[in-house]
Amino acid sequence: MNTQILDSIPIWLLVVLITVLFSIAVELGFRVGKFKHDRLEDVQNQQVSTILGASLGLLAFFLAFTFNMAGSRYDDRKKLVLEEVNTIETTYLRAQLLPEPYRTEKKDLLRKYINVRAQLQTANWETVRQVIAESEELHNLLWSKVVTLAENRNYSVVTPLFVGSLNDVFDLHSKRINAGLRNRIPISIFLSLYFAAFLAMALMGYQAGLNGKRAPIASFALVLTFAIVMTLITDLERPHQNIFSVSQQAMVDLKHKVGRTL
Repeated sequence: MNTQILDSIPIWLLVVLITVLFSIAVELGFRVGKFKHDRLEDVQNQQVSTILGASLGLLAFFLAFTFNMAGSRYDDRKKLVLEEVNTIETTYLRAQLLPEPYRTEKKDLLRKYINVRAQLQTANWETVRQVIAESEELHNLLWSKVVTLAENRNYSVVTPLFVGSLNDVFDLHSKRINAGLRNRIPISIFLSLYFAAFLAMALMGYQAGLNGKRAPIASFALVLTFAIVMTLITDLERPHQNIFSVSQQAMVDLKHKVGRTL
């Protein structure tokens, strides 16, 4: 699995770390600016203000860009859950039209498959690995039954439709793995974002040092705001979010619905 370094950091700790990091940047910038307070002309001070404004604007653009990327992937994961549920339900309904004993075999295997997929509702990393392994085992078993059905020539006109739906189920499994675990925002983008924010915070402190005045409450509010926004973006892009979570309730509902058809 393509697990990024940031995935292992608890969300509350990430907020604290980013806040502390940015506060250090502001303090370092302030000390450097205060040291040069009496050595710079007003024109240079104005240049710093212009650069600070441009830096914060660029940082805001970078945040919006990264948020859009993370939000797009989050939406894709939600859509794939519903698409998978609909495809599995269609496959289950078509399995009811197969001749015996294949009808019962396929229905039982699909029920088991739904139960496995529903475990992702409260999943940790170990459960995710187990669900993926069990799902792929069931794929092989379902396909072997289809091969047996074809070899025995004991099939009806609905068999090709069932096979097509079953292939879609397999494909959606792969799509969900790619969307949730592999198709991630590169860690280099996050590191670049943090670095750009660190420099912007340092420049903000530097300007305050040049002016010889602190605004600790306003500075901390800005630092905390950026820390929260960046934490939300990081959590939004995680496969298993603490704040934003992709609900598996549709799969759980399908599990109950199929269970009532026994």
